[in-house]
Amino acid sequence: MLCATVFGLHEKRLEYFKMPKNFELLAPGGDLDSIKAAIAGGADAIYCGLSHFNARNRAKNISFEDFCRVIKLAHNNHCQVFLTLNIIILESEFPTLIKLLNKLANKRVDGIIVQDLGLFYLLSTYFENLDVHASTQCTTHNSGQINFLKKLSVTRVNLSRELNIQEIKDLTESAHQNNILTEVFVHGSYCIAFSGLCNISSVVSGKSGNRGQCSQPCRDQYLTTSAGKDFPLNMKDNSAFFDLDKLSDAGVDSLKIEGRIKKFHYVYTVVDCWRKQLSRYYSQNQTQGDSSNLYKVFNRDFSNSYLTGKIGSDMFIDNPFDNSLQHLSQLRGHSEDKQVFSQELYDEKEEMVKIAQNKIQDLVVEKTPLTLNISGKINSLLKVTMEIAGKSFDLYSESNLIAADRHCIKRSSLQKRFRLLNTEEFFIQDLNLDQLQDGLFIPFPELSSMSKRAQFILNGERDIVAPIDLPVLKKETERKINPSLSILISSPADLNLCERTSTDVYYELPSCFKSSDPELEDLFLKNKDLIPWFPPILIGEDFNAAANFLKRIQPKRIVTNNTGIAYSAFENGIPWIAGPHLQTANSFTLQAMKEKFNCCGAFLSNELNKNQIEKIAPPADFKLYYSIYHPILLMTSRQCLFLQVTGCSKSTIDSSCLPECTKTASIENLKDASFLIDKQPGDYNSLFNSKNLLNLDILDDLPDFFSGFMIDLRDIGTETDVGLNKAEIVNLFDDSLSHDPEAKEFLKQTIGPWTNDQYRRGL
Repeated sequence: MLCATVFGLHEKRLEYFKMPKNFELLAPGGDLDSIKAAIAGGADAIYCGLSHFNARNRAKNISFEDFCRVIKLAHNNHCQVFLTLNIIILESEFPTLIKLLNKLANKRVDGIIVQDLGLFYLLSTYFENLDVHASTQCTTHNSGQINFLKKLSVTRVNLSRELNIQEIKDLTESAHQNNILTEVFVHGSYCIAFSGLCNISSVVSGKSGNRGQCSQPCRDQYLTTSAGKDFPLNMKDNSAFFDLDKLSDAGVDSLKIEGRIKKFHYVYTVVDCWRKQLSRYYSQNQTQGDSSNLYKVFNRDFSNSYLTGKIGSDMFIDNPFDNSLQHLSQLRGHSEDKQVFSQELYDEKEEMVKIAQNKIQDLVVEKTPLTLNISGKINSLLKVTMEIAGKSFDLYSESNLIAADRHCIKRSSLQKRFRLLNTEEFFIQDLNLDQLQDGLFIPFPELSSMSKRAQFILNGERDIVAPIDLPVLKKETERKINPSLSILISSPADLNLCERTSTDVYYELPSCFKSSDPELEDLFLKNKDLIPWFPPILIGEDFNAAANFLKRIQPKRIVTNNTGIAYSAFENGIPWIAGPHLQTANSFTLQAMKEKFNCCGAFLSNELNKNQIEKIAPPADFKLYYSIYHPILLMTSRQCLFLQVTGCSKSTIDSSCLPECTKTASIENLKDASFLIDKQPGDYNSLFNSKNLLNLDILDDLPDFFSGFMIDLRDIGTETDVGLNKAEIVNLFDDSLSHDPEAKEFLKQTIGPWTNDQYRRGL
């Protein structure tokens, strides 16, 4: 089991990499019983969330008071505790968030898991005693992103779960060079989308995955597809149970189990199976352990195909519900009645619940009582003996006690001076004054000093960190802006739009960069005013090719939806704008990007409403942008979405699929919501809403807020019909920016169908 101090202290991090290689086993804790189950099962660390600010709002989660006691329980059992604050933060939430961080600074939490760049900024700038971990929501999949996170003082990163073992190995090597640990999800649900880049729940139900509210519409039933599937987006669960040798060779530090929504018996069973497998691997170098219990708790069958790089149809299952009974039936060859199987499985599950209950019943989360024995006599030092959990600590005053008629030491004055020892973790059960002589005096500041020393002991012999106030980011009082129009294209056929001298033209670059590099370089060298628009996903060689391309062409500025490319632009002194897929939602994110990475502007998230946007205070000389017309990207997937929808002659993705495949299809769920599946050459599979976003309301709502507005004129075949050529569309939007009411009304009437529901709802 890993020593907690190795993971918790920055100065010992390099020493850790020289130690013999053991994995940390990191388990989920959605409520108190699940946390206890993880400890009982043998977890080295637990990640859990409070009732706010975490990406699993559907879990029960725990109160702050319980969280503090969980830390004590876990540490007493050689287990670390990481707190999830891994959602996008709204401007109005920062005062509450700062209060929470001030409290956490004086708790022995082992790590804070984060998604929001503004929160990264606050932690790295004002809370250096807290270890900061990058959530899976950061979608970390290239070395540039590792460098980006390092500059934000990240000490650990949860890598994207779509990566294969060689990609994991390369990123782990890069992380270790930056003194950063790596986590990999090894068991639990697969997301079909790249985590942190999924908007389907937000668009369909108003429940944003970036706020921990995902309603999992990917698990919904759809109208039966031509490939004969009813649940075409539903994937099997992830399990790398037999891949420890590969993960060890890759240098991975932590094996992470998904499941904060799962019940305590699930957590205990899975953690216990993995602990036994790890013990077998350490002692016998074997990975052929017993996985049968993993199939008896909730599962959708298992796959390790992302890890092996064999991405294909075998990763899907046309049933989002528990696969336990089907698995048992298959093992028995369907030779008995299903009712027999069902009863047998029910009995085994009940037994597993009882086993887990017995394991956790003695793990108690409660306050620890303190006894303070106060003793002293005239001309001697005042002595305070603090008794806690069978241990005692003696504290002495600096000066001797003296006789006095007034201001004598009384129980009330001692209770007042030592009241700060009553915390979420401890309480003064007994204040014993039997050995204290009456009528004595000592300066009250000395009592306060002794109280602080007692707090130091209870705080793990660490100094109490003084609270900070929320930094004030001043908003410019006068912002008279004439916003400009920009256009996003992805085809050389639309380069004629560059002839408009007043309009910036962005050109979308492919995710499969390495195969398009020469043609792209020639395109940008011939069109000097064209602005590169980098995609959210750039893995391995594609990222390296994109970073080298950036150095060679030295554009006047770029837009990037990938923080790895943002770091490359920063390194090369190239002005960069944060794209809309970075989900910028608050002032501190803007401050982080400008101060740390010399960013010159950012698109604000299209999930925000008017009230949420107008609270944002951009830094000086920093431009804000907003997309007012575009096809709504619901998700990007490394999986092939056509396998379950239209079928494909290939059962697995090969090297030609990403650069060459061009397909479209549509799916419709049982709630009459339809979506477009689109595959462009050089890009991953994408799922789009059937209706484009059209938000002209924002032009009147916030007339002096944005420096520019963008319209997306890529050829994505949604149901939205324009009925005009692209030059005419540009002219109408240009007129709309000049507050021409007729142009706005004509666009609303001509373009259709469209939606701006996300803007009206907000986050």
